[in-house]
Amino acid sequence: MIESFGGFILYFALLMIIPWWASSRVKSTYRKYSQVASSSGMTGAEVARKILNDNGIYDVTIEPVKGQLSDHYDPRKKVVRLSEHNYYGNSIAGAAVAAHEVGHAMQDAEAYSFLRLRSTLVPVASFGSNSSIFLIIGGILLTQPSLVLVGIIFMSFAVLFQLVTLPVEFNASNRAMEQIVSTGVIRNNEEKETKKVLNAAALTYVAAALVALAELIRFVLMFLAMNRE
Repeated sequence: MIESFGGFILYFALLMIIPWWASSRVKSTYRKYSQVASSSGMTGAEVARKILNDNGIYDVTIEPVKGQLSDHYDPRKKVVRLSEHNYYGNSIAGAAVAAHEVGHAMQDAEAYSFLRLRSTLVPVASFGSNSSIFLIIGGILLTQPSLVLVGIIFMSFAVLFQLVTLPVEFNASNRAMEQIVSTGVIRNNEEKETKKVLNAAALTYVAAALVALAELIRFVLMFLAMNRE
């Protein structure tokens, strides 16, 4: 019993530590390189516009948005939103983040398969993320394996969304790196620093996917154990 409880505590500790570590890594890396100006002196907004124009994408607008690391691409309104520090600033971190978000706009323009799949999964993944845990807990408390199974099915869609997000984000980062190098936004030793920013950001998605997958596996094992009793 004590060993089982110890394993349970360790499991939840890992679920909390992994995302915390990934989040801390991206924040510290971003903070460091947001204070280092790029040699081109271009602001994040200028970087985004240049990459969009160079790739013949003229129907995407660029807007500043409040908050730190609140940068994102909205495919419904075709808007690249950059946090104010990145929008107006000329740091290496800002250039990397701006190029990454434009990478999503490029994916959208090309109808990138994984981006389309992720967009399709949004409604069911959102529902599964919000409701699955209640179905699973209810099934466990009521000793109803069928209810647990329904919860697991819904949770699997949320996990699938996390897994599909990985190629979407890695592809956007690869596009970002290629674009800011070819356009001369960064030069020489700045490539290594830019990769650090992009790689740190990718860690958050990897951590989220690992945690989601671990949770799903745990509940599947619980479901199998219930059926053996």
